[in-house]
Amino acid sequence: MTDHIPVTVLSGSLGAGKTTVLNRVLTADHGLEVAVVVNDMGEVNVDAEHVTQQTDLGGDEEIIEMSNGCICCRLRGDMLDEVGRLADRREFDYLLVESSGISEPIPVAQTFAMGFEDASFDPTGTYELDTMVTVVDGYSFWESFDSGEALTEPQLAGDSGRVPEEVLLDQIEFCDVLLLNKCDLVPDDALEEIEAVLERLQPRAEIVRTEFGDIDPDEILGTGRFDFRKAQDSAGWKHELQHDHAHDPQEEHGVTSFVYQRDRPFHPERIAALLSELPDELVRAKGFFWSAGREDVAMGIDKAGSSVRAGPSGQWLATLPERQRKQYFAARPGLEDDWNDEWGDRMTRLVFIGREFDEDPLIDRLDDCVLTDAEMEESWDAYPDPFEPQERQELALTSD
Repeated sequence: MTDHIPVTVLSGSLGAGKTTVLNRVLTADHGLEVAVVVNDMGEVNVDAEHVTQQTDLGGDEEIIEMSNGCICCRLRGDMLDEVGRLADRREFDYLLVESSGISEPIPVAQTFAMGFEDASFDPTGTYELDTMVTVVDGYSFWESFDSGEALTEPQLAGDSGRVPEEVLLDQIEFCDVLLLNKCDLVPDDALEEIEAVLERLQPRAEIVRTEFGDIDPDEILGTGRFDFRKAQDSAGWKHELQHDHAHDPQEEHGVTSFVYQRDRPFHPERIAALLSELPDELVRAKGFFWSAGREDVAMGIDKAGSSVRAGPSGQWLATLPERQRKQYFAARPGLEDDWNDEWGDRMTRLVFIGREFDEDPLIDRLDDCVLTDAEMEESWDAYPDPFEPQERQELALTSD
């Protein structure tokens, strides 16, 4: 039994219904004294104002407004300072945090689970992260499936450098509970298909259908579901990569996934061209690849909805000093299974998740991007690098 104050974090894209869910919880008869942190990107915190107007606080709840920044980056230290002062000032049973629509959930979870070096308050002695919740706009998902358009609305100027679709997929892949909201606007058969996609993206999360954000508070308060390691490791794409799992294309609801693995590098220009033309039916693609001529770094691919990005994302073990490599091998013996005497761990390993999608043509096109026998004998130093500089990477790899 712990005397720490439990914390639930609400994430979700702009307009998904986070504030409505928050209001439902605050007005419910759950017997808890709740403190609230509301984060909005604007200079005026509209969400906090809405919560205050719609909720009879009656002294049992207290609201902290975090504006003109995001608690996953710029305001992390400020948030801890505020919740520290809140804990010192009065007692309450629960802390409920509504993050902004573009907040990345992992840094927020890290802030509560491990603290933040720029803050004077250490939350680990007072708070305990209980549940990460993501609210998904079921109607927007349904519309994007039918039209092939983006999963989220275009971001406002000055919000963030990240594409909103990427943030939404991050929110889905790192959570304990998924609230599929606005279900009243979506046909039942479409809801089943959306749930099938969500289950593939985040196999561990509990999915709860909601209308107008109306939920039982017990679904997101005091669940005890948060486990940082499991949350990081349970994203659908990572599960697929780790288990070499492939699915029958005729699977129920047409949601399929497959892993593409090769031990030769891609031709950089050919793979860059292919990545700019990935089909709309692919909801998610992620992993790493070997680009000929860039043996120093592992390249990463991240497709979230209609957005595709690629570029340097890590270091091959083969580039590390021998002593450091041996430390990795000792910690994870399985790493040696795919070790090549000449190229070490350099390879391509990608996972693709899609709906109503025929994987064979894409596999053929990916294979066409792999170096031929003749190209394996060429000097790769002469190959152009379309993934550098950053401006060309964005221009080449962001789909229209």
